[in-house]
Amino acid sequence: MTAFSRGPGRTERLVLPGVLTAEQAAETVAGIAAAQREDGAIPWFRGHHLDPWDHVEAAMALDAAGEHERARAAYRWLARHQNPDGSWYAAYPDLPDGVDAAGPTDRGVETNFCAYVAVGVWHHYLSTGDDAFLDRMWPTVLAAIEFVLRLQQPGGQIGWRRDPDGTEVADALLTGNSSIYQALRCALAIAEHREEPQPDWEIAAGRLAHAIRHHPERFLAKDRYSMDWYYPVLGGAVTGAAAKERIESGWDRFVVPGLGVRCVVPNPWVTGGESCELALALWVMGESDRAVEILQWIQPHLRADDGMYWTGYVFDDQAVWPEERTTWTAGSLLLAVAALGGDEATTAVFSGERLPNGLDTDCC
Repeated sequence: MTAFSRGPGRTERLVLPGVLTAEQAAETVAGIAAAQREDGAIPWFRGHHLDPWDHVEAAMALDAAGEHERARAAYRWLARHQNPDGSWYAAYPDLPDGVDAAGPTDRGVETNFCAYVAVGVWHHYLSTGDDAFLDRMWPTVLAAIEFVLRLQQPGGQIGWRRDPDGTEVADALLTGNSSIYQALRCALAIAEHREEPQPDWEIAAGRLAHAIRHHPERFLAKDRYSMDWYYPVLGGAVTGAAAKERIESGWDRFVVPGLGVRCVVPNPWVTGGESCELALALWVMGESDRAVEILQWIQPHLRADDGMYWTGYVFDDQAVWPEERTTWTAGSLLLAVAALGGDEATTAVFSGERLPNGLDTDCC
């Protein structure tokens, strides 16, 4: 890819004994960079589609590696492709370098996909201190959050999707809402930094947190999926003793010792993204040793020869499946390693210690 010069890099923050050496970290970063198009878009892999959430996850990994110019290009792509109502479509095609997207491949809109831009933009600012970037991206973040909150329900939960025909789906997903809660807090941090208070967002964040913590019945039943297990902790809504209790209650159900984390029970399939996200959630809880262990487990069967990561591994068959090496899987690994290594921007957006909480509420 010739459109960007290589940044100074920060792969020293991406070295973790038993997980990544400096050379391995550089290979993984280079793999994500190689998949990025010249217009800044980051598909799952070349020839596959891209979606806004995974695009941001990969961009955050590039920032953690010091590839700030590439990350900026990824956010510029989002700003250019935002819909007038503040949303993005659920999927866009991958096209040859220099060819702009002719149109989305999925014209539905998913709320957690749209909200995640706030996490990425705040992470990039904390990585670079680039106020001009924050000024340019503020209208994008503002419009995205306003769109998402239009789908908030009376109970605080946020409907997961708007269909291509314009129908707003009121059903809410716990994983998606947990991610949205993190995004709302990052959006509030941006607003606070800019001295542009958003009291409606504070109220919305408080209502959403209350729903996640106290009203599981307001979300679709997806408890077979490991993401619904750990995401309330990863997204910052469930903390302290409640987080510990939640993780311990599902550990034997979802974790396969020596291999990683199941995507869905009872399927004999461990996945890289879920394993790395659980490691990040464990780090959030202060359990770094267990986090490192999870990351060590997945290396033998999920790390490919080119430094990228396979999406998953079917352990009954001892086979990689599907046969794809995705930028977002590699990105989740790099972000988990960055947090464990003390990267300031990554720790800030995932620990939540310096993020606004929104207004506490005991109602609804």
